[in-house]
Amino acid sequence: MKSKLLYYLCFFILYSISISCQKSVVSSVLVHNIDEYNNAVTNAKAGDEIVLANGIWKDVELVFKGKGTSDNPIKLKAETAGEVFIEGASNLKIGGKYLEVSGLYFRNGYTPSETVIEFFADKETFANNCKVTNCVIEDYTQPIKEDTDHWVEFWGRNNELSNCYLAGKSNFGPTIRVFLKGNEHINNYHKIINNYFGPRPRKGGPHGETLQIGDSGTSMTPSNTIVSNNYFDRCNGEVEIISSKSNNNEFRNNIFFECEGSLVLRHGNYSTIDGNIFIGNDNSNFIGGIRVINTGHWITNNYFYKINGSEFRSALAVMNGIPKSPLNRYNQVTDVVVAYNSYINCKSPFNFSVGANVDKKDVLPASEIRSERPERTIVANNLIYNETNGEYPIVNYDKVDGVTFKNNLINSDNKSDVKSDGIITKNFEVNKLLDWLYVPTQNNEDVHVGFDFDTIKTDLFGNVRKESNAVGAILLPVNENKIKINKKAYGPNWFIVEKVKQEAKIINVSSGVNLQNEIQNASSGDIIVLNSGVYNVNQSLVINKRITLKSADNTSKTTLNFIENKQGAAFQMHPKGNLILENILLDGNSNQDAIATLDKNMSRAFNIWIKNSEINNFKSVLKVSKGSFADTVYVAKSTIKNCINGIQLAEEIEDKGDYNAEFLVVKDSKFEGVQKNVINYYRGGYDESTIGGNLEITNSEFTNCGKLEETNILIKSRGIVNVEISNNKFLNNPVKLIAILWGEKGQKPLNNTISNSGKFEIQQNLKLKLMY
Repeated sequence: MKSKLLYYLCFFILYSISISCQKSVVSSVLVHNIDEYNNAVTNAKAGDEIVLANGIWKDVELVFKGKGTSDNPIKLKAETAGEVFIEGASNLKIGGKYLEVSGLYFRNGYTPSETVIEFFADKETFANNCKVTNCVIEDYTQPIKEDTDHWVEFWGRNNELSNCYLAGKSNFGPTIRVFLKGNEHINNYHKIINNYFGPRPRKGGPHGETLQIGDSGTSMTPSNTIVSNNYFDRCNGEVEIISSKSNNNEFRNNIFFECEGSLVLRHGNYSTIDGNIFIGNDNSNFIGGIRVINTGHWITNNYFYKINGSEFRSALAVMNGIPKSPLNRYNQVTDVVVAYNSYINCKSPFNFSVGANVDKKDVLPASEIRSERPERTIVANNLIYNETNGEYPIVNYDKVDGVTFKNNLINSDNKSDVKSDGIITKNFEVNKLLDWLYVPTQNNEDVHVGFDFDTIKTDLFGNVRKESNAVGAILLPVNENKIKINKKAYGPNWFIVEKVKQEAKIINVSSGVNLQNEIQNASSGDIIVLNSGVYNVNQSLVINKRITLKSADNTSKTTLNFIENKQGAAFQMHPKGNLILENILLDGNSNQDAIATLDKNMSRAFNIWIKNSEINNFKSVLKVSKGSFADTVYVAKSTIKNCINGIQLAEEIEDKGDYNAEFLVVKDSKFEGVQKNVINYYRGGYDESTIGGNLEITNSEFTNCGKLEETNILIKSRGIVNVEISNNKFLNNPVKLIAILWGEKGQKPLNNTISNSGKFEIQQNLKLKLMY
């Protein structure tokens, strides 16, 4: 017996020594190139670290495969966080289990595949229990805007993206995509937490989400993805900031700051949206809140401030569904709870039966008619406060007979078409704690106790509801230590989000010969001042940064003469080009364009601002290429004269919902003798959720234009959603129609003077090509 005990004791001692030795040989390997990296990955064991040497890693396709453990993950890290730059045609694929990546900075390039970081190494090896943290992907966007990729793809289960910064994606495709194709990828419980999603620029059409979870084909599949404690900063890629297309997802404690879109429950059921903050402003009607489709969602404890969008971008948009809807369209809203939310200075926060379109049956097939109203939906214990214009809290596009209202408080009379005893007018006061945060001066404790409402245990800031419950997202007293937004708490601890702005330099130029060199050597934001006179310019001026050209004398326009320019447009716009002309006269030879984009590789938006200037004798005032996109084209107090073509923004002709500019503004200006395409601005394709583009023509004059216009339409704006044409003069323009306006979108001419120039026509419903 003693010998057996001695044997087991010796065995245990030897085993412990063996384990100890194994732990002692855990290694940290510093690698300097791709060969050293691949060798380190091949030999990595649980607990090992692979350290990328500081510097630039260019054109590297990193594959990180291995098998760590929960206690001893294999780590891939930067030698110094933020000083390992992944550039050029590079990407990272992760496969295995318990792998961690940290400290990498992707910049100055784009992925050679369809992903930048992918939790999927190959068909046999995807990732489980892996993490990417403390990393940055910035402006790592494809040269061709129409090329689709994703910056992060989730596969497998229990993977995490945390404390990362992602910003600047301008090409097609969601920034982050979660896939559920196969049983090994469902019920995944992925975590997307503590990240800073920096600005995603407008892209002019669909396919610009910041986050998409699932897709139409897997939309009835349980995902259980958790999206929490993230900061979304001006994510303006499209109408959907987040597109949830699967079941059982959770969106908690995120902040959406001035994002021109919404958190959209596009497909799938049983999502939880709790404790999120949506901050808007007075300058945009495109900033949205939450849009609801499908079944069983709980929307609780959310705070909305100055969300003034309507329909698809209202603070709460509850949609109509399509009978027997296919997976990729709109299912009926049923069994949804909207409770304990606060809506502060949101003009009309509740929009019901959004997308109802029975009146469009003449231009749409039956399969697109959204006629199924929300059912078995309860809206309870919500607080609505408006300092002004709060009398219409509800906008309804169909009957609201399937929605029950209980104990919702509003501080003004409800003059909406929807009346209910559950919408109670009460004269209550609020305190302003922060620029965006208003809370009642006392708790309104008369709450409705609905089925399972006891599961809503806390308020927006963590106060326990059981102890002292009240209407709205916030209970008193408020813990002031919890209410301030600390942007440094999101994203990597080493990355500075707020860039230091350089002070603009004033550069004086007196010769056309020096102008291109000065533009090339200037920093973005600099102002080039031209002395009075005529500048002969015999080459295209390349604009790839923010540059202002202005006359030194405010009373006299400096002339840029491009008559001898045989090389192309007067100004050639490159990605990120921002051209401001102030008090400048451009003169051409009728064979070149005044302003044109590159023919391809317009990866990022450009902008044009023409103020108090004149453009004469060009083939086109503005000519863009397919795939190019201007955020803003602005013409004010200017004259466009004797050009063959005017402003042309009509190259996206595939009718997929895309368009070439977000805003086209013409005000206090004159168009004289422009022969065709005076303004040609086009968006094609039936994409009911697209909100753009935006055309404003006010206080301007059009004279003797349209002589060669084959369509006999002076201003072409087909498919553009927001159009204002008001207080203009149309004189002696040989066309049949000034414009065809879209009645369904509320377009109508106002206070225009027309003489020998045709007329306006309003078409109530446009027949557009179906995209789906």
